[in-house]
Amino acid sequence: MQQSDDLRWELICRREKSGDFLYGVTSMGVYCRPGCPSPRPKRANVRFFAAAAEAEAAGFRPCRRCDPKGEREALAAEVVRRTVAAIDAAETAPPLSELAKRAGYSPFHFLRLFQARTGLTPRAYAAGVKRRRLQAELASGARVADAVAAAGYGSESRVYEGGGNRLGMTPGRARRGGKGETIRTAFARCPFGPLLIGSTGRGVCFLGFAEPEADLLADLKRRFPQASVEEDRDGLAATLAAVLAFLEEPKAALALPLDLRGSVFQMRVWEALRHIPPGRTDTYARIAASLGMPRGARAVGRACASNPVSLAVPCHRAVGTDGALHGYRWGLAQKQALLAAERRAAGED
Repeated sequence: MQQSDDLRWELICRREKSGDFLYGVTSMGVYCRPGCPSPRPKRANVRFFAAAAEAEAAGFRPCRRCDPKGEREALAAEVVRRTVAAIDAAETAPPLSELAKRAGYSPFHFLRLFQARTGLTPRAYAAGVKRRRLQAELASGARVADAVAAAGYGSESRVYEGGGNRLGMTPGRARRGGKGETIRTAFARCPFGPLLIGSTGRGVCFLGFAEPEADLLADLKRRFPQASVEEDRDGLAATLAAVLAFLEEPKAALALPLDLRGSVFQMRVWEALRHIPPGRTDTYARIAASLGMPRGARAVGRACASNPVSLAVPCHRAVGTDGALHGYRWGLAQKQALLAAERRAAGED
């Protein structure tokens, strides 16, 4: 038992999180979960408990900083849920001050609370709602002007604010489900088997490998069901050469012009992945935390899984908190091989 308590004390000293126990601080009368950011107590003042009820029966009250019972977290999650519902239902998103007042927080506190649980500001979330409304209206066959108005943009020019349009294509093309776009394709053989790239006039929109050619082409067409797909190996020769050279000697990031289309959150995750150097890894949890979403590891994992341009957006460099190689769209063996090749190229193996 003494050895177990020693190990628990080490976790407290290192501020490592654990769901196996709680600890009480007799000098403060509170109990905490391991990883609590409060100043480290003296060992003589620490008692260990298996559950909150046991700690409270001994006369301790829950710490306000680490929230060992999860009550404040549950309240915050409910506040965010109600706010999201309000934004979804509103024709025009309420201002931050009004949302914060409804929630009972200061605007600053409310903004931090919302970002920590969604990875977005309320304004960015509302922009995503408008974009989805626009896409739905266009897909239903509405005229562009009517769709723009119904989505809440006010005028078509608002769709193009912020350095580019919000759909990855013109509203007219979005209305036709991408019809009118041409995606040029090219196959090659790589160390993992077949490789397929697809490119629009803006850049590479698809990069897949390690599957039969028919499956890779079907995946591309599923992502762009209304686009015209044309083979153009000669026109994409330089792009293919860059990808194959990277696979042979992955010393630097694979720099290609890209045509990425995704949600605001997906785009933020993909950009974060592109900043991980070859041969290095980062965890889903740390990536989520860097985006202001400390509880968003699973959401980051989903964004990695939906990445349409593997290698150029290196989702193989995202790993579990324990360093283990979790799911990879193109296979765990390929993920392991890619990382090993990058480490050799970087001289780390």
